Amino acid sequence: MAPGRHGANESSFALRVRAGRGPARLEAAATGRESVADQGATALLVIDIQNFYFEGGRLALAGPVEASRNARRLLDRFRARGWPVIHVQHLPEGAEAPCPDSGDAATRIHPDVLPLPGELVIVKHHANAFRGTGLEGALRERGAGRLVICGMQTHMCVEAAARAGADLGFEVTVIHDACATRALGFGGTKVPAPHVHATALAAIANMYGRVVSTEELLAEVC
Repeated sequence: MAPGRHGANESSFALRVRAGRGPARLEAAATGRESVADQGATALLVIDIQNFYFEGGRLALAGPVEASRNARRLLDRFRARGWPVIHVQHLPEGAEAPCPDSGDAATRIHPDVLPLPGELVIVKHHANAFRGTGLEGALRERGAGRLVICGMQTHMCVEAAARAGADLGFEVTVIHDACATRALGFGGTKVPAPHVHATALAAIANMYGRVVSTEELLAEVC
């Protein structure tokens, strides 16, 4: 596995369930380094899984259906445990109110991951979900020291949130098969979507957190 930030390998960031001490929490196991959030709750951050990223949308991605279904599995597990869930929705400048199932159909949150009543929806206007929003405050209020991140696009808003979250002191885990992105180009060279996806995840794993599959994460929190 790729080393995470501070040079530790993935086993250093293994997550385990702590039972019998109030609300279920995740804790670092056998770290060899002390986490700033060893006692903190873990929050799920679902970023920009919106209709315009799916087939027929104006910015259709590669593999959005698989990603959204895996994100739903994560949602189901976090909801069942009563752990914090925060949705992020990208809206145009000037649109302030979240509209998960109303308003412009293209910007609606996809049906696979619609928020439940009482779940927080953070509206953003920039790639970084922490910029100009109440996201950091919401996480602190919920006692969250760890972030599990999924969503769209891997190389933009997911990576931006992972980097910003790590810089703010959160322990970051990105779920690679619950994210999706698209092909890019530069200087006449087309970069296929799987390469863009892998490159973004490699950058995250190198410095900002760890990258695991949906199955791996669910096995850790069973």
